[in-house]
Amino acid sequence: MTTRKSTAEGKRPSPSVRPPLNRSYIAAAALALIDTNGLDNFSMRKLGSGLGVDPMAVYRYFSDQEALFDGIAEALFDELDVDSLPWDSAWREVAERYCWRLRDTLLAHPHAVSVFATRPVRSRASIDTGVRIIELLQDAGFTPAHALQIARCLREFTIGHALSLAVVQLGAQSRSRKPSPDSSAYNILARAADDTEIDEHYGIGLTAMLDGFERLT
Repeated sequence: MTTRKSTAEGKRPSPSVRPPLNRSYIAAAALALIDTNGLDNFSMRKLGSGLGVDPMAVYRYFSDQEALFDGIAEALFDELDVDSLPWDSAWREVAERYCWRLRDTLLAHPHAVSVFATRPVRSRASIDTGVRIIELLQDAGFTPAHALQIARCLREFTIGHALSLAVVQLGAQSRSRKPSPDSSAYNILARAADDTEIDEHYGIGLTAMLDGFERLT
């Protein structure tokens, strides 16, 4: 009669295997660490600990922390999944969808918005996307100069908005106690603030910009 082996003697669960280090994996791990602990609490030592490696191993892929932050900005851009945008649609729809996606992606990582905002993203995906946007705008009748100016305006408006909201989201903005509606301090500004959400103006601003750009063709 055969006897069944116990769990301890039979097949053991395989130990978890850490993926091999590469730039994308390290940048993703750094972004996750910043999401959890905040940018001020980030360090290469903590990153190495989180990866389960000596911190010096990271420097084989990134020359310094600034280069790593460049990689984090590229990782954030990759989250946009720009290939799924409706590139065959009119320029305005593509621009609007791109801006909303950029905004939502950045606000999903409020601690890292300033990382994205303070450095150019020079990845191949980012450069190729810039070329596609300029070509799309040119095909719609904009000059190359206007196309580039429009792309820059939309990017700067969206990132600036995300920065402002990230400050509020993280509670770093001083918040005075709101006056009650029956208080003499409850003025028209307080009333207007009660009638709108803190981020509702983004849609209004984006629409106004796109309306204005249409007049350049």
